[in-house]
Amino acid sequence: MSRSDVAAKLKEHGVLPTPQRLEVAAVLLERPQHLSADQLLEKLRAQGSRVSKATVYNTLNLFGECGLVKELTVDPSRKYYDSTTHAHHHFFHVETGKLSDIPANQVEILGLPQLPPGTEQESVEVLIRIRDKK
Repeated sequence: MSRSDVAAKLKEHGVLPTPQRLEVAAVLLERPQHLSADQLLEKLRAQGSRVSKATVYNTLNLFGECGLVKELTVDPSRKYYDSTTHAHHHFFHVETGKLSDIPANQVEILGLPQLPPGTEQESVEVLIRIRDKK
């Protein structure tokens, strides 16, 4: 994805394309992937970026709020950012920390509980935790 394509995508989502946001988006949106903030920071640093850790976290939060990426919390201490935002599910390998996509049409949900009064359903996402057989 070219820098102008990245800038256009940011603008489509109402995000001002600052140089730092362009750097973060270029890495995160280069292909379908799941990255933690620290993994993203490592990739940026490997490319010679001087973007700060705080800027990466703030940018990821902004991207999540505007729907540019999907935030995935796999446990209380681990959050990943998914560049694929359409409806789908995930396998999470607990030993390696690797996330992989499951197409939405491969999971069938037969029913959901009644929602609390005054609420509406936003999404249903399945996270299947896996580990290697011993």
